[in-house]
Amino acid sequence: MKYIVCEKPHEFKLKEKPRPEPKEGEVLLKIKRIGVCGTDIHAYGGTQPYFEYPRVLGHELAAEYIKGNAKGFEPGDKVTLIPYFNCGECVACRNGLTNCCANIKVFGVHIDGGMAEYITVPEQYLLHSQGLDYDELALVEPLAIAAHGVRRAAVEAKDTVLVMGAGPIGIGLIQFAKIAGAKVIVLDINDFRLDFCKKELQADAVINPMNEDVTERLKQITNGDMVNVVIDATGNRNVMNGAFNYVAHGGRFVLVGLQKGELSFSHPEFHKRETTLMSSRNATIEDFEFVMKCLKSGKIDPKKYITHRANFTDMIDVFDQWIDPKNNTIKAIIELN
Repeated sequence: MKYIVCEKPHEFKLKEKPRPEPKEGEVLLKIKRIGVCGTDIHAYGGTQPYFEYPRVLGHELAAEYIKGNAKGFEPGDKVTLIPYFNCGECVACRNGLTNCCANIKVFGVHIDGGMAEYITVPEQYLLHSQGLDYDELALVEPLAIAAHGVRRAAVEAKDTVLVMGAGPIGIGLIQFAKIAGAKVIVLDINDFRLDFCKKELQADAVINPMNEDVTERLKQITNGDMVNVVIDATGNRNVMNGAFNYVAHGGRFVLVGLQKGELSFSHPEFHKRETTLMSSRNATIEDFEFVMKCLKSGKIDPKKYITHRANFTDMIDVFDQWIDPKNNTIKAIIELN
């Protein structure tokens, strides 16, 4: 079978090896769709934490069930999977927080992932398609990350939420915050994405920090109150550090984006506002189930995010184009037919 490996930063290679066979407790899947996410882009660029090379990327997956003994699954079934393999024994797992397991192995990050024609995975991480097609299934995982971030932020209808970063995760954050009834402001430096958020996602306001002062614009929008929820999906340290100034008194700041460096902020400013700072990592089964429910009900149409596609064997040739901001990529999908 063919597979693609990131040998080192900025270098993909198409290789071949024998098709894997499932061990006891595993299933064999034929990959149909692979979503390209920020983690893959950071890994390719050499800026992804918790990462070693060479690595087979890919954890936003839609697949066909081929064989195994997973209860309730039959050959030919459409499936997706939760790509966070937890130990089940650490303090986080014992408390039901499998998304931040102390010994977690994220498929395509800590261990080789799904950029391959076939994969084997532990059967307990499989999810039925529930009638969703392969494109939709490939987008369940990034939407689950967004759903988890909004749940961490405890967003309610009374909230004004600033989502920083209008990539695929940010777009999911916008949609789930809107589903919760909140007013949503979007910050990004890409006008194409801002227009998309305004027109397609009904964002209440958009801000491009290259064109206007963010603090002054937020004061205008909120009548001087600032925003009581800030959620970062940029993974940019400068953006994260600056955002402490955007949080209203008594507000919450949730970090969904990830970067390698340290954060710094004024303790007196942070303290006087009684700011809540938290991270949001991966997602839980509850988030996946909620996302699939939203997709089935039509509350979210993820296909409108898909702006670029390529066949599996062509991906290497177009990847640099996908990550070039001038090409206005929102979501790229790799197809295997």
